Amino acid sequence: MSLLDKLRALPGQAAQPLRMRKTAEVSGTVEFLETSPLVALLIFIATVAAIVLITFVGVTTANLPVLPNQISPVHITASESFSYDSSLKTAAVHERVRNQVPRVFRLDLSLLQRFEADVATLLTNLAEVEKEIASLPAPERAAKLSAVVDTFDAAGPYRATIDDIEDLLSAGDAGKRAELVGHGLSVLREVSEEGVQDEQTFGNRSEVGNLSVFQIARPSGDVVQRPVQTMEEALTLLRVNLGAEGLPRDTANALFRLLRNGLAPNLVFDTDATFRLQEQAVARIPTVAVNVERGQILVERGNRVSPEQYEMIEAHRKYRLEHSTSENEEGLELFGRILLVLAMVMASVFYIRLEDRETLQSNGRLGLLALVVIANLAFVRLTHWAGGLNYFLSHTTAASLLPYFAPTALAPLIVAILIDAGSAIFMALLISIFTSVIYGNRLDLLVLTFLASMVGIFCCRQVRKRGAVVRAAGLGGLVVATFALLIGIIEQQAFFSAPYTVPKQMLAGLSTGLLTGIMVVGILPVIEGLFKRTTDITLLELTDFNHPLLRRMQMEAPGTYHHSLVVALLAENAANAIGANPLIARVCSLFHDIGKIKKPEYFTENQRDRANPHDENNPSLSALIIKAHVKDGVDFAVKHRLPRAVIDSIQQHHGTSLIRYFFQRALRDKAGTTPVAAGETRSPFGSSAGERVCETTYRYDGPKPQTREAAIIHLADGVEAASRSLRKVTPQHLGELIDQIFRDRIEDGQLDEAPVTLEELTKVKSSFNFTLLNMLHGRVGYEQQSAAPEGPRPQSASS
Repeated sequence: MSLLDKLRALPGQAAQPLRMRKTAEVSGTVEFLETSPLVALLIFIATVAAIVLITFVGVTTANLPVLPNQISPVHITASESFSYDSSLKTAAVHERVRNQVPRVFRLDLSLLQRFEADVATLLTNLAEVEKEIASLPAPERAAKLSAVVDTFDAAGPYRATIDDIEDLLSAGDAGKRAELVGHGLSVLREVSEEGVQDEQTFGNRSEVGNLSVFQIARPSGDVVQRPVQTMEEALTLLRVNLGAEGLPRDTANALFRLLRNGLAPNLVFDTDATFRLQEQAVARIPTVAVNVERGQILVERGNRVSPEQYEMIEAHRKYRLEHSTSENEEGLELFGRILLVLAMVMASVFYIRLEDRETLQSNGRLGLLALVVIANLAFVRLTHWAGGLNYFLSHTTAASLLPYFAPTALAPLIVAILIDAGSAIFMALLISIFTSVIYGNRLDLLVLTFLASMVGIFCCRQVRKRGAVVRAAGLGGLVVATFALLIGIIEQQAFFSAPYTVPKQMLAGLSTGLLTGIMVVGILPVIEGLFKRTTDITLLELTDFNHPLLRRMQMEAPGTYHHSLVVALLAENAANAIGANPLIARVCSLFHDIGKIKKPEYFTENQRDRANPHDENNPSLSALIIKAHVKDGVDFAVKHRLPRAVIDSIQQHHGTSLIRYFFQRALRDKAGTTPVAAGETRSPFGSSAGERVCETTYRYDGPKPQTREAAIIHLADGVEAASRSLRKVTPQHLGELIDQIFRDRIEDGQLDEAPVTLEELTKVKSSFNFTLLNMLHGRVGYEQQSAAPEGPRPQSASS
């Protein structure tokens, strides 16, 4: 088979030129989008516009959840002049009017009626015993009368005496006594119907001249004002009226002493009549209107919100919802807000320029930052918007929970995982500032959300498990819950009594933290795919040796698999030594040679005792086969959706280095010829006699390593392959070999595009030396056998 036929027989070789052109076109477009200043400017403008739209348009103090008796977290002033009917002040006036309305009483004559019945019984009993006692001796007579008196006194709170009864008996027969007592009861009724007051009702009188006037309810329901006599006055009136009848003095006194037992205060408070009178008075009082001027302070930040202030804030809220400001005022306000957002975004740009220039040079990273910040602020605005719903307007306690439901740590956690902690901290500050602006310039909310985000960022610095993300966000929520408790204690809010505002705020903060972690875990894979970012979580999952590509490498190219494991160990330790990402170095090393799966027998480490197929090939053909494992590796990586970092590492792990073994062999085959410069063009199918060898044919297509991790893998790959050629591993020999490889790669310009310093390269060399010495150490010989030393195998076949 001719050389041309062999090349055509290589799978995919014929289609490579067209595929390479298409790939180049796509790569050029991607490169333009990634680095174009115009795209960066569009991202900047879109970010400013989105933040202005989210954080300011339609945001007013109308939805601020401020609770009565709470220390106000914001300073609220009236944006417009307005008036409202104050229910609190109206209620205070009504209460004052109610207290001024005299209480209404009714006459209670039930005691008099009972007394009249008891007196009738007394007269009956006297008539019965009158005949019996007429002939009885004085002691027995007194005993009979005493029994009658005791019966009368027992019927009520009466205090009759035997002497009074004797005087009554001496006034005449039963008819005469009945007439006298009946006349006395009539006088007693007249006195009682005038009303008799006591000390308890005395305080409810009204003074009209020298008279005590009371509100008396008639049986008809009417209420009249008239004077009411005291108990002393009533007794005097009763005595005078009885004395005017011309009775004997002893009889009149006895009758007075008997009838005064039926005289008692008889004014009873009438609740219904009093309430009706108070309501009639209140109905005549107009509603109290309160006028508020524009710029008037409704509540000061740090002051406890009184019920009157809360009512004024609620009235201001309703007014703002029902009325809009003028177009000129809206325009000026919007312009000021645009300037604020512009200043904040410019500050972000300067921070990135100083601390993370790599992000500023990547439109993909800038787009990622812009997207997560805008999305996070949109979630915050959504919670603020919910405060305008009817339910939250009527349930202020529920509205006060909304700031604690805002997932402000969402973007900082994503940025910390996908980019770095520095950018995440600044994003956390940016989001906290605008969250406080959305909720009415609340300083406490700014500090609280920023601290919670910082805790989450600290716990997500080197997260490698998805559960750790939820735990980090949960700790941030715990911070929010703790500070909600502390703020509640400072503001003296009730903890164990309704409406349980503080426990609800604590639960809201903790729940939001856990939900934020779950959201981050769910969003990360999507963002990784959109922006070609790779998290340590994804990388750690790729270290599973049961990955299809690694399993296939174990079965079909075991030598390459072992080589990849050693390179992974070398690269990981070296990355740790210089502060690079050891996980990226490890994962990329595991997959850097997966292209050798396609033709494993063409690489030395997989040949074992089999014949070397390169012995029958032209050097240029062998070089093309060796170079093809890079393109094949990229194809495998794309097919299995490996991260961009792994694909880049596969492309860069050889850079544009020379496949020296086959190049030297080509030179030997064309002894005496001069190598062609790298820029000249020669046929890749070898050369006929007299043609010079083209060096480009024997160089990898590149690109050169672009990252520190790629540079480490590039060096580790060469060092591991070369170390296998050492007959005896000693620190001196190994150190000289590593120094030589590093020197060759530097002189060849392979590290020109990698961000590594000479100091870091020195640390990498030391790490390689230490790791290889521990891996290639000798063992105690159990049997001494003579063995012919083996010469070094071709280095290029395994590199």
